[in-house]
Amino acid sequence: MSTPKSERILVTSALPYINGVKHMGNLAGSMLPADVYSRAMRLMGHEVLYICATDEHGTPAELAAAEAGLSVSDYCDKMHTAQAEAGANFKLSYDYFGRSSSEATRRLTQDFALALEANGFLEERTSKQVYSVADGRYLPDRYVEGTCPNCAFEGARGDQCDNCGKLLDPVDLINPYSAVSGSHEVEIRDTNHLYLKQSDMSNKLRAWVETHRADWPTLTTSIAMKWLDEGLRDRAITRDLDWGIPVVDADGNVREGFDGKVFYVWFDAPIAYIGATQDWAAQDHVKATGGAWEKFWRTDKGADSTRYVQFMGKDNVAFHTLSFPTTIMGSGQPWKLVDELKAFNWVTWYGGKFSTSQKRGVFMDQAIDIAPSDYWRWHLMANAPESSDAAFTWEDFQASINSDLANVLGNFVNRITSYCVKKFDGKVPAGGAITDAEKWIENELAERLPRLISFYETREFRKAMAETRAIWAAGNEYLTQAAPWTHYKTDVDQAAMGVRVGLNLVALFGILAQPITPDAAEKILDAMNIPEGNRSWKFGDVSNVAALLDALPHGLEISAPPVLFTKIEAEDIEAWTEKFGGAV
Repeated sequence: MSTPKSERILVTSALPYINGVKHMGNLAGSMLPADVYSRAMRLMGHEVLYICATDEHGTPAELAAAEAGLSVSDYCDKMHTAQAEAGANFKLSYDYFGRSSSEATRRLTQDFALALEANGFLEERTSKQVYSVADGRYLPDRYVEGTCPNCAFEGARGDQCDNCGKLLDPVDLINPYSAVSGSHEVEIRDTNHLYLKQSDMSNKLRAWVETHRADWPTLTTSIAMKWLDEGLRDRAITRDLDWGIPVVDADGNVREGFDGKVFYVWFDAPIAYIGATQDWAAQDHVKATGGAWEKFWRTDKGADSTRYVQFMGKDNVAFHTLSFPTTIMGSGQPWKLVDELKAFNWVTWYGGKFSTSQKRGVFMDQAIDIAPSDYWRWHLMANAPESSDAAFTWEDFQASINSDLANVLGNFVNRITSYCVKKFDGKVPAGGAITDAEKWIENELAERLPRLISFYETREFRKAMAETRAIWAAGNEYLTQAAPWTHYKTDVDQAAMGVRVGLNLVALFGILAQPITPDAAEKILDAMNIPEGNRSWKFGDVSNVAALLDALPHGLEISAPPVLFTKIEAEDIEAWTEKFGGAV
């Protein structure tokens, strides 16, 4: 397991929308896997930049602000702080958590639009749009509901029918009404908007997606190809709204006829990845270290040597494989395209949707009061919705925490460190001869550690968690075979061998736990007196795994950490089910 050549890796996760702290399914489908991957790659010695931001424009932000009795700007300020705090509570290691409303993103969005128009990929058109007389406003696609003209489903949205999956135009809905007020007093009016000519980019996009069939998940490519096969539609990238990025001409003035219009949130949100990276680079401490945003985004400035990895739920895939690439390619400028796009299915709540109004599901600000972040991080990644939707249940949560964390990792660390403190004065002992037990664990690690690293590199999180658990379990099996407590009665030196190898496994397990359960990992490594500089994954070649089992200096003082994981009891499940919902 030699240390691979260091790479420069840009990581982004889908931007959490501003109208409220996200639920655990949102966390599991983008932000958490991006964090786990970023942590793992940093530990392997790569240069990693993990960028995220709040997505702040669009009608939902306006409506949420009105409901809260705040201006949209003040509401977004408040919720950006709340979401940043939620991320910090779950130990999300953003290098920068920005905002789509930043000046950098505003400028970039306007520049992209001008470049697209100059290259013939943007066109002003008169279109028909639903206007709600009761609400006194044009309604964005998703805020028009009615009966689907394709399958007759009565709850179809203006952009898509969730029943048949067909993309829709809101003016085609039967019996349309406002999802804001419920009013059927709606009219179809003419309005001018800018359209992104995705249809002109179809062949180029298809060829680009085809080049990634081998390295993108099937979920990602299948969604992209479904949209391409159905025929890409040109999409309006402006809306009749007050809150958002103004549409300007080449002189920086509001475009003629576009007063009261702003760019569509799905046009500017992906551009915020670049804007947030610019904001990261503008910080004084980044400037002082020579940090530059161009090497991550401009292929004429070194970004061709950057690997760009995106994480998102399946609902965001089409925008990131088609719409945003159309913007990038259509600009005619040397911007970086994504290299790896990891898409996830849904985490559901007992097989159904999360619902605040029905007390179904837990949101990030609530979850942290229920259980430590390590518990959630482990369970959500061990059950990551990679190949299909994954139903969250309290019972499964209890089982994985009690079995994997408390019984396997926590029990192992407690057993051997406590025994060392009791019998060897809390110092790594010397002495003892290598037995079949040591040969067995050496072979196990030589096989499993490279496999674990490979799973992280290919972003196969369920497999990575399963392999991690198997390594922890191997440590318990080693203690059973080595039985230092039995040898201590007749051969203290041989007991010392079992304790010493066990302590080195504790240190190794603490290092391996850092991407998943960072709080517990820190407690373990602190107890083992491991210097900060030695907490990386630079293990050396796998042919010398034996060195890992004798890496701690003999005589090093260690301690038994406090209980790492408290088990979840039946009464906990009952209380949480009553408060947040569960099986129905």
